Amino acid sequence: MRVVLQRVKKASVSVDDDIIGSINQGYLLLVGVKDSDTKDDIDYLVRKITNLRIFADENGKTNLSLKDVDGDILSVSQFTLYASTKKGNRPSFVNAGKPDYASKMYDVFNQELINAGNHVETGEFGADMQVSLQNDGPFTIIFDTENK
Repeated sequence: MRVVLQRVKKASVSVDDDIIGSINQGYLLLVGVKDSDTKDDIDYLVRKITNLRIFADENGKTNLSLKDVDGDILSVSQFTLYASTKKGNRPSFVNAGKPDYASKMYDVFNQELINAGNHVETGEFGADMQVSLQNDGPFTIIFDTENK
């Protein structure tokens, strides 16, 4: 799995001009799944994301986690994280998970984030979504379970 995490002051996701998910301070997660991803990959990501300390403490040091700042998560599926641009100018998405499997894994990932005590808003798997955010920092972390 691949997750691009952005620390945000606020973020929202819309489908057909209707906001379906919205958060204030927290993380915007762009989530990509491939067919070989497993529950172990989900568990690893949930542990890392939940405990990641990238919010400033009283001394300005990044020592606080999402729970410490009462932050939220907006999770958006994004198969394009597995785009291959090796040949030509049009990306190939053959490395992205098949929709049925990727959708199931995305749902399990989000539920496990909730089970870990996080408040999670989501996009709509497979929909044409518009994502708005106010990046904080900017602070962006890329997780790839092939490099854990």
